[in-house]
Amino acid sequence: MKTIQTLTTIEGRNLITEIFKELRYEKQSSSFSALATLWRLCTSETELFKYSTFQYTVRHPLGFFSGTALWLEEIVNRFYFTTINSFVYFGAAILLTLIGIRRFSDSISDNMVIAGVIFEAMLLVFMFVVMLYTPNEEIKHNNADNKDEHKNDELLLEIGEISRDFAAALIKIEDQNENIKSLLEQQSEIIQSIKELSSFTKDAVSPNPELLNAMRTTAGSLNDFNESLKELKKTVKLIRKEEVEFSVKKEVEKLLLANISNGYENQKA
Repeated sequence: MKTIQTLTTIEGRNLITEIFKELRYEKQSSSFSALATLWRLCTSETELFKYSTFQYTVRHPLGFFSGTALWLEEIVNRFYFTTINSFVYFGAAILLTLIGIRRFSDSISDNMVIAGVIFEAMLLVFMFVVMLYTPNEEIKHNNADNKDEHKNDELLLEIGEISRDFAAALIKIEDQNENIKSLLEQQSEIIQSIKELSSFTKDAVSPNPELLNAMRTTAGSLNDFNESLKELKKTVKLIRKEEVEFSVKKEVEKLLLANISNGYENQKA
């Protein structure tokens, strides 16, 4: 909770203005209720947080006269001057109407005209008092300028920090770009290697026409060789058969010759 010395300071004046706006426009209090609350805050109340969301306390209340002057200056004149001015014009219009009717008719008595004059004079006096306590805009204007300068300084500092962060971000982005370029080069090399491997794989899976022709020729030669082997086997079988028959014939001849020789010797004997 914050504490301010008095409401006549610039901070205090801004505070009661904000409290009035809160009561009148946010909490939808009536004009009379808001004016009464603000008059109490300006004159005697020290705990402002009871009436608003602003957590403030006032160390030195202003009292009746100083508080009323501040109330007229910062609340009544600032927010109700046009309303009071309208009532003054309205009173003047009533007074002129009464005087005009009194001039041409006796239906308006002198007392009514005098009452109209007194009413208009009271409105003019009240307007004089309100205008006498016109707020000094130079003070708030200078304070606003100081705040604007302070905000500008803070803004410049923030811009400097943002620029520094932006420069650091650019450096990081450049580093990332270099890394990306390196990755792209590596990717290109990998893609080239993949293309070469694909070409080798394609040649292995789908041979070229010359290789196919050579393979067909080799297959034909192998078939011819196979047929030759078959014929050779048949020939070998025939040769073996003939050799066996020849051997049998020789043996038979030997046996016959042996039998004939034996027969001949026996006849001689």
